[in-house]
Amino acid sequence: MLLKGTKFQLKVWKYLKTIPKGKVKTYKQVAIGIKSPRSARAVANACAKNPYAPKIPCHRVIRSNGTLGGYSGGGGIKQKLRLLRHEKVEI
Repeated sequence: MLLKGTKFQLKVWKYLKTIPKGKVKTYKQVAIGIKSPRSARAVANACAKNPYAPKIPCHRVIRSNGTLGGYSGGGGIKQKLRLLRHEKVEI
């Protein structure tokens, strides 16, 4: 699949594909994972612009305080919660 996005978005989306099913990371952890530790907000924006959800699993990224944040895929936040519960993530 040929992804279309900015260089930063592509870097974030590539990283998201490494988060295993049933696991979550925070936007901050993703920022650190892509070697851009001060870019948690930009990571959240890249997730929000992800047109490939849930194939690129932005639903596995949550806020540092444990709340869900947003979801760019169809169904919004309710769908994010359904996907995480389906993967046996305790939220």
